[in-house]
Formats: sequence, structure tokens, C-alpha cells
Amino acid sequence: MDGDYSIGELARLGGVTVKAVRFYSERGLVPESGRSAAGHRRYGPEAVVRLGLVRTLRELGIDLATIEKILDRRVPAAEAAAAHAEAVAVQMRVLRLRYAVLSAAARRGSTPEEMDLMHRLARLSAAERDALVDDFLNSAFGERDTGPLSRVLHRSMAPELPDDPTSEQLEAWVELAGLAEDPEFRSLMRGLFTGHPGTEAAPPRKHIVALVAEAVAPLLAADVTTDSAEAAQAVAQITAAYAAVQGKPDDAATRESLAAYLTAATDPRRERYSELLSIINGWDPPDYPGKELDWFLTAMARTER
Repeated sequence: MDGDYSIGELARLGGVTVKAVRFYSERGLVPESGRSAAGHRRYGPEAVVRLGLVRTLRELGIDLATIEKILDRRVPAAEAAAAHAEAVAVQMRVLRLRYAVLSAAARRGSTPEEMDLMHRLARLSAAERDALVDDFLNSAFGERDTGPLSRVLHRSMAPELPDDPTSEQLEAWVELAGLAEDPEFRSLMRGLFTGHPGTEAAPPRKHIVALVAEAVAPLLAADVTTDSAEAAQAVAQITAAYAAVQGKPDDAATRESLAAYLTAATDPRRERYSELLSIINGWDPPDYPGKELDWFLTAMARTER
């Protein structure tokens, strides 16, 4: 690396423009070794080393004032790198946030007002997110949220966004938070969790969906039609179980109540909430029995004819 270089030669060696070398020289970052007889800048081997370092630090996004301190040994390079790494991490989080909002807006064809709402939801602090979720779940569970089983169900429906979420998790949070603030969705969930009273030990909202899924899955696998004798038998067994838990007779009114409940349970927003919750919490994709519920509702309707 021995030699005496003109400003042009140094620029070529450093992979920068002559203008950049001149600017760094005037800031004292790249020292001159002297001047030629014609008054042109000349540079020695140290300038080549320092120019390479300046270029590397600039490409890492470190500002010139900090670079000056590093070169003058006023700030340890490791300390400056650590501080800058944290700044870059903040920038990355901001970029993921923007990506999440823009991706969700593009997919949903959002209006400017909806984009503003999504941006606000995405920027909520952890405490604000918890408050929003608690408000939604308390609205959904109502006064039933008193026993241990209800508390377990409450936790099972609570999203927990990681401290360093991925873009996919952020996008899922934006959509889920939008659902949680939707009055119609709140009303739907409140109906599912409070509209059918039962005991804390055996809440019908859970048992009936599980019972339908368990009974209908093998019938679907066997291609049993909804107007068959097997279907009618399954409907009779399930409606009788539902009526027993409700403490009501297995009559037309009880069956109508069951059909209304299961129809609400098949609302695509309910399934979407489960999907988003799994993405945010890093769970396996949910296996929601939508097909089983649809089959059973059709079978119920045909049985009532």
C-alpha cells in the first residue's frame, strides 16, 4: 500500500467519488500527506485505510459526527456499533409496522380512513394492546367470566404479540384488533359465549360444538348424506344432549335455538379470529369444524321438514 496518491487515485482505490474524498478531507476524516507543486492534494497509505473505514461506517448508516469520534478514539467502535445496532433495530420494527399496515390495506382494499385506523392499532403500546383485548374479551364473556373454566377460555382467546414480532404477526394483529373493535363482531361473540346459559362445568357453547364435530366427522368421511337415516339419528342424539344441558324439552323452540347458535358459530369472522390468534401466538393452525357444523345444520333443516 506504499505510495503517494492524487485525489483521483485515492477515490478509485476507495470506490468513492472525488467529491466525497474532498468532503472527507475537509472534515479531517481523510488526512492529506501534503500538496503537489501545483497545489493539488496528495494522500499517503493512511488515507487509503481511513477512507476504507469511513466508507464502511457510512454504509452501516453511522453519522459523520460519530465517525469522527471513532477515528479520533473518543468513542470506542464497539460502543458506537452497539448504539447504532439498536437504532437499526428500531428502524426495522418501524418498517415491519409499515409493511403490515400497507399489506393489510392492499389486501382488504382499505379506504384512507381504514388505513388510518389500522396504523393506529399497529402502533399501540403493549399496555394499550392488553387493554383493548381485555375490553373485547370482557364484552364477549360478559358476567360469565367468573369461574376457572371461563378464565381458561379467556386466556385461550387472548393474543400475545411478541416483543419483536414478525411482519406476519404484526399484520395479523392489525386485522385481529380491527375485529375486536367491530361492534358487530363483538355482538356475535357475546351471543356465542353468553346467549346460551348453562353450568360452569359444562358450558353448552363448547360441548355442543365439540359434540357436533365428533359425531359428524365420521359421517362426512363415509359420505353420508344429510337426508339419510344416519343423519336423522345424529341430529336426534345431538339435539337431545343440547336440550338436557339447557334443562329444556327437546322441542322445536330448543332446536331453533340450537340452529341459531351453530349458525353464529360458523360465521367466517369467528374462524378468522382463530386463524389470526394462532399466527400471533405462534400456535399450530386451528382445526375449526366448519364443514361438520355446516353438514349438521343442513341435516337439521331437512329433519324439520
